[in-house]
Amino acid sequence: MPGLARKVVICAAVDGLILQPLASKKDQRSSPLVKLKYGDASISSVSRDSAPDILKSTNSSFEAFGIVGLVTVFSYSYLISITRRQQVAQIRGQPIYVVTEVALTPCSSREDASDAVAKTAIAMSTRAAGHLSSDESSSEDESDAPAGPEVADEVADEVADDGVDHDGEAEWSTAATPNTTARSSIAEDVISRRGSYGRFAQRWFSRSGWAQDQKRSMGLSPEQTEHAVIDSGAAAGAGKGQVKSVPRTFPLPSNVAENEAAIGLLPKLLRTTQIFFGSSRTFYFSYDYDITRSAANPKVPAASLVPLYNHVDPMYFWNRNTIQPFIDAGVDSLALPLMQGFVGQRSFTVDSNPPQTDDGAPKGSVELSDFGSNKSDSTPASPRPEKASPDTRPSEKKFDITIISRRSTKRAGLRYLRRGIDEAGNVANSVESEQILSPSDAMSDPTAKIYSFVQIRGSFPLFFTQSPYSLKPAPVMQHSPDSNFAALKKHFDGLRKRYGSLQIVNLVEKHGVEAPIGRRYEETVQRLNEQAGSEAEKVAYEWFDFHAVCRGMKFENVSFLLQILGSKLDSLGSTVEVDGVVTAKQSGVLRTNCMDCLDRTNVCQSSFAKHMLDLQLRAEGFDMAAQADQENAWFNTLWADNGDAISKQYASTGAMKGDYTRTRKRNYRGALTDAGLSLTRLFNGMFNDFFLQTTIDFLLGNVTSLVFEEFEANMMTKDPAVSMLKMREQAIELCQKRVIADEAEEFIGGWTLLTPQVPDTIRAASFEEAVLLLTDVALYLCRFDWNLDKVSSFERVDLAHVQKIKFGTYITSTISPAQVDEMRNVGLVIEYKPGSTDITRVNTRSMSTTVSGKTAQSRGGGADEVAVAAAAAEAETKSGPSAAPTGIAGFLTRRPQAPPPRKIALKALYSQTSVADPTARVGSPGEHDGGGAIARLTEIQEVVVIAAELERLAIRNQPRLAGKKQDEVGLIEKGDIISLADAKRNTGLLEQLGHSIKKMVWA
Repeated sequence: MPGLARKVVICAAVDGLILQPLASKKDQRSSPLVKLKYGDASISSVSRDSAPDILKSTNSSFEAFGIVGLVTVFSYSYLISITRRQQVAQIRGQPIYVVTEVALTPCSSREDASDAVAKTAIAMSTRAAGHLSSDESSSEDESDAPAGPEVADEVADEVADDGVDHDGEAEWSTAATPNTTARSSIAEDVISRRGSYGRFAQRWFSRSGWAQDQKRSMGLSPEQTEHAVIDSGAAAGAGKGQVKSVPRTFPLPSNVAENEAAIGLLPKLLRTTQIFFGSSRTFYFSYDYDITRSAANPKVPAASLVPLYNHVDPMYFWNRNTIQPFIDAGVDSLALPLMQGFVGQRSFTVDSNPPQTDDGAPKGSVELSDFGSNKSDSTPASPRPEKASPDTRPSEKKFDITIISRRSTKRAGLRYLRRGIDEAGNVANSVESEQILSPSDAMSDPTAKIYSFVQIRGSFPLFFTQSPYSLKPAPVMQHSPDSNFAALKKHFDGLRKRYGSLQIVNLVEKHGVEAPIGRRYEETVQRLNEQAGSEAEKVAYEWFDFHAVCRGMKFENVSFLLQILGSKLDSLGSTVEVDGVVTAKQSGVLRTNCMDCLDRTNVCQSSFAKHMLDLQLRAEGFDMAAQADQENAWFNTLWADNGDAISKQYASTGAMKGDYTRTRKRNYRGALTDAGLSLTRLFNGMFNDFFLQTTIDFLLGNVTSLVFEEFEANMMTKDPAVSMLKMREQAIELCQKRVIADEAEEFIGGWTLLTPQVPDTIRAASFEEAVLLLTDVALYLCRFDWNLDKVSSFERVDLAHVQKIKFGTYITSTISPAQVDEMRNVGLVIEYKPGSTDITRVNTRSMSTTVSGKTAQSRGGGADEVAVAAAAAEAETKSGPSAAPTGIAGFLTRRPQAPPPRKIALKALYSQTSVADPTARVGSPGEHDGGGAIARLTEIQEVVVIAAELERLAIRNQPRLAGKKQDEVGLIEKGDIISLADAKRNTGLLEQLGHSIKKMVWA
């Protein structure tokens, strides 16, 4: 495949930001250049001769190890480049790196770009001068390494003397002896680091909090954002640079004042992006090796000639959206794919004929490699030459064990904000973990076998949610059983196509709050198996109550699960590769889940992996049960690090039960640590995750810049994978079937609109989304339970009773810019005089209903009685209340003879949403875009269409208006429902204060 640039020189020229990709020092002068123009994200290629002399100045340019891509909010573009990295593994002779720092360079003006580039260059050169080792420039491979040790800006303030950094992850020393044991404590996440990995919890424990960020320049590298300017004179005298505080404000371009909400949140977005891609230390890459594909899932051979970005698995290509401008420009050498997850490697030695007596150092212990851990901030070194040990036994052999965990970009996000499944069958926290066993000399031995074993984890393939405001919230099931079954079937069909046979391992409780979703899962899988065409298509299901079996901290009882699934594991086997050719392939996969697919899942997956490792080594002639070292600390630590990494990416803290994974022992200290981790997860779920989830969706391209406008309004994030357009269409269809009892009524149309939760009001503290149905004789306002896909209640109004229809500005809140836009906040009010044919029906078979102002409990069942109630209403109209059949669930009222007029207030939904939908745009009715999709109506257009249809049909149903011209009838009135001025006057201090507090907390 075409090579990727090992380095990229970045500088600011007069007419754009220039990038020079460097494959190596040899072709440095001949590499083409790429230019980003100021003011937008356009990219063009330029010749090397046109590059300015600024490339030669270390203060005006800097070298990056790759390009993450461009982040663009309206006309503001920022280049994301990798300024620091660390080698964490070597697979098939190719190095694997983790990103440890990125720099964001503004591309909107030369002044901003030059300033950012210069400051980044100064910081990098200062760090290199202070920490560059004497042998770093000895080879081309080493010259690619970042200059000197580092400490992640937001994750670790300093590295402790004991070799453990402050996010609780081990730092391996290059001088470690073979018997050195890694020290790592999950408790540091809570006690020392406050669980701040990848989140912002530490801000809340600091004195200044988020005020620090307001003093930083968000377009620079972390060094500049920490206001660091090194006094070189003082450094020469004292040996250390003196740091001077230089507070700065974020240099927003002044060319256009676009969306106020998005621009207001831009500094926070850029800082979050910087932490997400850099300081979180969760993104991995290789210049020559595809880390996104397991040995059992290789790309077709023809793909060897295509660029790496075209070779990787799209499911694990995390910067596809941000790097797309470079792909479109044809700059393949800069399109560096990143994968989020974990990569770790350890070396160990085993003996095919271990001594039966203690004759020295124990065999089978770990030998720490230079890149055995991805937690150290030290500069990666080249692999050490093999040194023959004086007591090396001929029967010994050295192996490398590597874990690669790949987080899916589908339904990606954070705990509680991304749960369950989506309509396409993608589940939250979907992770593929591959364990690779290879001889350390595999590259020099073409007959060496490389073993690969793959497991997966993922959330329940069901629709459900959980509240973030509880330590152990009960799962709330969503949607109908048929909808859940359809999504689950898509999920398992996709897994079967990718992996082969499937074995489910469900670890949730069989009693308590987790039991209902576990039973629903079991029932849905049984339904799937009943419809399977053959035994091979059935999904094996094992429900192992981890907490019950391991009660009393007896986690060793996981061995019972291994006994149950041992034969299944043996039958699945491993993928075996010899000299690049797959000679055996794993026939299936274990899909493990607990509630979050973190803690219990990692304990069990490590046990499965150890079982398979023993089988693989036995096939190589080594019996692990006979080794002198039975601790296997190298294996346990590697899997514990893997569990911590996945947990931190999903739940903000290290994995619980990590002490058992590391030591195979459990005590009260581990239980106390887990309690602290639970509190930290609760804190992050309540406060820190909302904006980060918004940022993740934006960087993945799931949403547009409008998401920040939506976030500004309610400080919450929506799930872009949920197709609200499809859900609304289904709700309209369901309401039509349920509430229109008279088949003689002609259905005209249906819409989803906002309406006050309190009927017969215009102003309300809260609004809900309801369905409006229109027939030739009546209108129906249906209040819908969107979680259960049921009609909660409906109100029927005879069109003959409609007296006035008013449409215009409808401002319901003034706390965000989007909510005060008079062109987008519009609605209509339908005023009618109630009659005997106008009814209100409440479905008492919903989960809960309000009947005459009181709450009635659910009685179970469906919503089919809505149509029955409509028939009862017709009977009562004809024969009086006594004619209504008894025993009908619901509430039916006969209107008084001279009731006061009533109102139905409806507000249009925003036609433009943040969900990235290239087939839909705002335009005139019936207008088509280039792709043939019909454009959506604007808010005012939709309101006018509904009002016109209502007036036309109301006139037809009122004999007193027959024969009159439409302009003489005057049912439609144009005017403000709630004007902006009125809304501002009625916005209370409490509402403003509440939003200000929410904004302070979440934004």
